[in-house]
Parts: sequence; structure tokens; C-alpha cells
Amino acid sequence: MEQLGNPEATILMGKYIGAGLTALGMLGAAIGVGIIFAAALNGIARNPSKEGSIKGLAMLGMALAEFMGILAFAVAMMIFFVV
Repeated sequence: MEQLGNPEATILMGKYIGAGLTALGMLGAAIGVGIIFAAALNGIARNPSKEGSIKGLAMLGMALAEFMGILAFAVAMMIFFVV
């Protein structure tokens, strides 16, 4: 049977596709941070006396969402340079 294509090119194409899909993780983190701060501002507007606790929880949520974005970026770099 005849071999189709170049195996090295196929592996390189798979790397690019995999790294591109990890960009969706970074996109999700950015959307998540926007939603977190929109909800925090809405909560502070409704109850200004709870501003301190709402801001603290919003910062924790932001840090966790950003960590997921950084993790997606790290996976993309590992796909490029390790695999």
C-alpha cells in the first residue's frame, strides 16, 4: 500500500492544531474574568456595605481563572517544544 503524505509534516500539523486548540482555554479564562468582575460590580452596586468581601472573592476568582489561562499557555508551549 502506498504511504500518503509526509509523517513529519503530519506531526507538525498536529502540533499547530493542538496549540491552537489550547488558545480556547486562554479565551475561556478571559471571558471568565470579565464575567467575574461584571458580577462583582453588580453585587457591589446592589449592596455597597459588602464591598470588601465581594472584592476579595472576585480577586480569588480572577486568580483562579487566570491560572487556567496560564496553564493553557503552558500546555501550548509544551506541545511545541516537548512533543
